[in-house]
Amino acid sequence: MAEDLTQETLLLLHEKYGHVNRIEELVPLGIRILRFKALAAWRKSRRRGEESSIPVEEAPLPDFSMNPGRVAERREMLDRMKLAFHQLGRRCRELFAYKLEGLGFPEIRQRMNVSSLNTVYTWDHRCRERLRELMGAPWA
Repeated sequence: MAEDLTQETLLLLHEKYGHVNRIEELVPLGIRILRFKALAAWRKSRRRGEESSIPVEEAPLPDFSMNPGRVAERREMLDRMKLAFHQLGRRCRELFAYKLEGLGFPEIRQRMNVSSLNTVYTWDHRCRERLRELMGAPWA
């Protein structure tokens, strides 16, 4: 097995780095390859967020209990959303209804008889922004 791995490595070196003629060139080449591999592993780790992750055992558990303050906030938010939703135009209400049914944008495009998918994306963005405005959302 080790002999096969060595032969494969030599074959790869011969195919990929055939321009290397002297043995003294192998050390800088190896260091360069190692540096590229290390950078690639670092980028992958950053992209996945692994350097800032914490073990599951140490993660704080959310408090799912509904205290009176949360219940009141949720009820107030739902009331504002209902009021704002009824102030939206027919197209926005229809678009939100399709999204709540679990349809994707291509299916919504077909149901709403629209020629371009980008139009549906634009409508969705505008409708969400309008809903935020009508709700008087502090995050808007």
